Order: sequence, then C-alpha cells, then structure tokens
Amino acid sequence: MNVLVTGANGFVGYHLCPFFRDRGWNVVGAVRSSVNIRDRLEGIEWTEVGDIRRKPDWESILQGVHVVVHLSARVHVMKEDSMDPLGEFRRMNVAATEFIARAAAKAGVRRFLFLSSIGAVANLSNKLLTEESPCHPESEYGRSKLEAEKKLMQVSAETGLEIVILRPPLIYGPFNPGNFIRLLQLVDRGYPLPFHSINNLRSFIFIGNLVDAIGLCASHPKAVGEIFHATDDEDVSTPELIHRIASVLNRPARLFYFPPSVIRLAGRIVGKSAEVERLLGSLLIDSDKIKRVLSWKPPYTMEQGLKKTAIWYQSNEYAK
Repeated sequence: MNVLVTGANGFVGYHLCPFFRDRGWNVVGAVRSSVNIRDRLEGIEWTEVGDIRRKPDWESILQGVHVVVHLSARVHVMKEDSMDPLGEFRRMNVAATEFIARAAAKAGVRRFLFLSSIGAVANLSNKLLTEESPCHPESEYGRSKLEAEKKLMQVSAETGLEIVILRPPLIYGPFNPGNFIRLLQLVDRGYPLPFHSINNLRSFIFIGNLVDAIGLCASHPKAVGEIFHATDDEDVSTPELIHRIASVLNRPARLFYFPPSVIRLAGRIVGKSAEVERLLGSLLIDSDKIKRVLSWKPPYTMEQGLKKTAIWYQSNEYAK
C-alpha cells in the first residue's frame, strides 16, 4: 500500500508516518519544507509542496498513491491577526481540502481519509455526541471542518473517491504543542489550580489511539463513506485529569476551591473564554460506532497514554 500523508511533520503526522511505515506501507510525507525532518523520521519519502493553497501539481504527486490521509489544516490560532478569520479557515480547510481530493480522484487514488474534529459538531455538550447528532459548530475552525466534510461527500458522489472522516476530541501525547502541555507544566511546577469545584466530564484521545484508528479507517472496507468519532473511551473531569497528571508526574495535585463563575469572568476579561470553557465545560463523545462497525478498540488506556506523555515531557525542555 502506498499512502500519502499531508501535514506529515505536524503533531499527528509525526506519529502516523512511522505507524504506517512499521506496518510495511510505503509512506510519502507531504510537507511545506522537509528541513530537519529526514533525520527524525527515517524510511519516509518526503515531498515538499510549499503552501498547499497555491495548488502545487497534486496529480503528479499522487500518481501511484492508494490512500491519502489529509491532516494539513489551519487549526486554532492563539493570536489571530487575520481581518477575515473564517475566510482564512475556509481557504485552508475547505478549498484546499476539496482541491486535493479532486486531484486524488483524477490520479486514481482509491481512498481519502480526512481528519476532521469534534468541533465540527460542538465545542461543549453535556449529552453524548454521536455521529448522528446535529452539528452546531461554535468556532470558525469548527465551521470550516464541517464545510470540508460536506465538500468531500460531494466529491465522493461525483467521482467515486472513497471518503472516510474521523472526528477526534482533544488529542494528547508526546510532542503535543498545545494547551495540554501547559497543563502539564502547571501541575509539574506545583502551581495551585482553582479547579477543585469543577463538575464536568470530557472525552480525550491519546495520539497512539488516534493513529491506530486512522490506520484502521485507511484500510477497512466497511469504513467507506462513514464518519467516525474516536476517543480513549474514558471520560474524566478536569479535577480528575489533574490528579491523573499529577500521579504520572509524581507530583501533588494542588487544587483549591474557586467559584466557576468568577473563573469565567476572569477568562472573559483576559480574552481567554474559549480556553476557560475547555477546562470548565463538558464535552462527551460517543465512539461506539467505530467499535461496532470496524471492531476497533483503543490499544492504550488513558493511564498508559498519560504515562507515555509524562515520560516524554520529563525528558525534554518543557520540564525545565
């Protein structure tokens, strides 16, 4: 099997490419620039495409490829400087995705797997979100992912390209560049955290579980035309997550009571409402469908995933 992975040098791609390679697949990593990548991921063929929105010659790049895993995306922007954020998300996450999918169909690619996001459905939910739940994305990022999903289904109907869509929640694991690392740092450095009274539940997925689900969706005949949710299958509250992180770091969990309403007010004042809600609110995701249809089971427990993340964290500069 020949697989091309876009965004191959990102967080997910860094784990996914070796996963395919170690299973005997021929892996092509499509990246903006392969500088400093070849030494880290051996056995991967690299192709530099620059800015994918400038439409490189995808049909020639895709010759001989059986499966495309499309990871490249404009994700959550911490400091937005665009005058048209939704337009930027649409250009990268919708227009470029559709362009590559159509090029894949013309080149004879069989399957196109799109890494979407649970944000295409909602950012917060006290009820289990299934693949049948109404989609009400609450961010430009989520709206662009939902629009891309619809475009891909249209491409499939017009060309016969096999489409598979996977919607993960927050992903954690070694080399995670986002808020999860900041939470590890706060716990590791012993900062008191005002989350003792939070009563929520959130779904997460360890990167090892995600790449396993992607690998199955890339090859399983029953995955064609389907949308799947995938999680660790363990929902935890923010206080419980902090206790688990503290345990794998061998640190005390320093939690104290503070009214959630005051935390939300502080978040609005400093312009961090979205980040605060990810700590205070619930987001429950049902991943029964992928287990039922594809017989998938997460290979790692959350405890195992957190331990692997902690080992990586403690061995690099983040812990200094």
